[in-house]
Amino acid sequence: MAKRHYIPVTADVPGAASADNCALIRKVIRTALQLEGVTLPCEVDVLLTNDAGIHAINREMRGVDRPTDVLSFPEFEFFPGNPPTEADAELCDVATGLLPLGDMVLSMERVRAQAKEFGHSNRRELAYLVTHSVLHLLGYDHLDEGVQKKQMRAREDAVMEALGIAR
Repeated sequence: MAKRHYIPVTADVPGAASADNCALIRKVIRTALQLEGVTLPCEVDVLLTNDAGIHAINREMRGVDRPTDVLSFPEFEFFPGNPPTEADAELCDVATGLLPLGDMVLSMERVRAQAKEFGHSNRRELAYLVTHSVLHLLGYDHLDEGVQKKQMRAREDAVMEALGIAR
């Protein structure tokens, strides 16, 4: 039997790691990895926090003194459209056989606020932010306002469509 992705979800705020949130996060990550053609079993560690928690992490890790909605910390440098494959098996953890893609941190306060701001459900906003983060772990970025951003948005749309989660 093929190994599956390992996606531990932890929270430092009460109630954030509900069964529904954890199930959705895992489904989104697995769907994004599949659509991106990732063939190795991966590990993605997820932390659910609040604005204060993500603010502290953002300041400590990136030198940015403000909260944000999601942070992504890739373990390796991949490039958009070139996902890790069997050829990258040497990057896998020897003990687990899993490729550690990296960590994501989500502010559940931002999830709720942005869902309200954009007029959609918390579920949709959470799925979008998780999708966005997975793509960052796989090398996508949106620092330019041109080709890179357009490419990342197209992949986000494809994942959200595959999940059946409309705007």
